[in-house]
Amino acid sequence: MSIEKIDVADLDVIFLTYDEPKKEEFWATIQNMVPWAKRVDGVLGSDAAHKAAADASDTARFILIDGDNIPDPAFFNQQLVLDDNTRDCVFRWRARNTINGLQYGNGGLSSWTKDFVRNMRTHEASDGSAETLVEFCFHPQYWAMADCFSTTYPNGSPFQAWRAGFREGVKMCLDRGARPSLAEFNSRVVSRNYDNLCIWQTVGQDVDNGAMAIYGARLGTYLTMLTDWDYTEVQDFAKLKELWDKYSIDQYYNDEFLYELDQALTKRLGLPITWLNSEQSLFFKHHYRSNFKNQGIMVRE
Repeated sequence: MSIEKIDVADLDVIFLTYDEPKKEEFWATIQNMVPWAKRVDGVLGSDAAHKAAADASDTARFILIDGDNIPDPAFFNQQLVLDDNTRDCVFRWRARNTINGLQYGNGGLSSWTKDFVRNMRTHEASDGSAETLVEFCFHPQYWAMADCFSTTYPNGSPFQAWRAGFREGVKMCLDRGARPSLAEFNSRVVSRNYDNLCIWQTVGQDVDNGAMAIYGARLGTYLTMLTDWDYTEVQDFAKLKELWDKYSIDQYYNDEFLYELDQALTKRLGLPITWLNSEQSLFFKHHYRSNFKNQGIMVRE
């Protein structure tokens, strides 16, 4: 079996942005950190945007940075060690989420091959299979990695935070991209996703717009599991903006509607959620995964 070692610093780095409120500020930071970085901006659709990133890369494998992510500088001193089984794989490393302290693949750094991206059909270009309608991650060559190498800041505006929470509130309910029935919910949702779902719906009032992320996560779960809403719309950013306008802060973000959401999610789904205040959220984030340490860039979850 042949072994190939690739310095991360030898790969093209693509900063992929759309409408993130702090994308220009983050781009300046990334340019200082990674002077060879390139940028793709404003491409509608997750599949199309990733294909544009692949087209922008001059190296067969490239690093992708989301528009609300700041990498740890140490990442660019790492080395990928590939063999015949991993040469064509996508790697997604964990990110620390500034809203709720979670550390998982959402918003994290990733490494793709141009061939993989050009051949995939996901999101708006999906073939219709549940695994590809709202996610990339169910492909056997898409690897979730154990180490954390960045921080994601999806709270630059009320809408961005709400959308981030809403998307995870939907996707964490699904079983390989498919919506379970109400009776199947507790048995089919992966335990780690269940934990993440509850944290999204509970923690974050210590940061700007954190309450909007919690609201979004709760609403996403409610619409997915307790209404006939088409959950595949979660991959369509225009549809998400329509939902934000429909469930506006002025009309819906009030004690009465929040109580209805809370009762539906805790009574009908049995979610063990609550509202942590700022101090409680800080306490949770201080202690959550406090012993987490990176194990090596090529270690899988």
